[in-house]
Amino acid sequence: MPAFVVGIVQAVSPVAGKDKLQALEVDIGSGGDPLTIVTNASNVRVDSRVVVATVGCELRDGTTVKKAAVGGVSSEGMLCDAPMLGWVGGGAGAAALVPETFSAGDAPPAERPRMGGPAAAAPAAPAVEVKPLFEKKLTKEEKKAAAAAKKAERETKKAARKDAEDVEGAMAELAVSGEAEGENTS
Repeated sequence: MPAFVVGIVQAVSPVAGKDKLQALEVDIGSGGDPLTIVTNASNVRVDSRVVVATVGCELRDGTTVKKAAVGGVSSEGMLCDAPMLGWVGGGAGAAALVPETFSAGDAPPAERPRMGGPAAAAPAAPAVEVKPLFEKKLTKEEKKAAAAAKKAERETKKAARKDAEDVEGAMAELAVSGEAEGENTS
């Protein structure tokens, strides 16, 4: 049955006379010979896991994949890119890759998978606090209350500074008066 399936690239060779075309041998897990697929996707290497639209598969735009000669080489399917699969992210023209956890013949995931090993399976928690882009707007009463709280905090700090200055002044007076008494008693 024609479908989108995961395939494993077994061989990559350039197409003679064509700068960007590559002929791939792709195992799609059917138990038969690998499919020959011609592509211009530059991100494909041997052992890459790619999404293949097999002959007879209908694409999102209504086109049916057919066996065709591309650059003089018979192509028995096509590699899919992220937009063909409805994935968010990934560029048009770049082959849709899946992690090594997928085997040949598996159905591709519904969303673009994270690549890069076991750490990529779950997003890491941010190391710093992230503030939301849009914060809730305050009502007039909440704004007045916040302004009053800020004013009270400033006045408290100002009073504390004044008290500290008064204490320092009193200490300085005591020190001066103590020196003066020491001179008088001698």
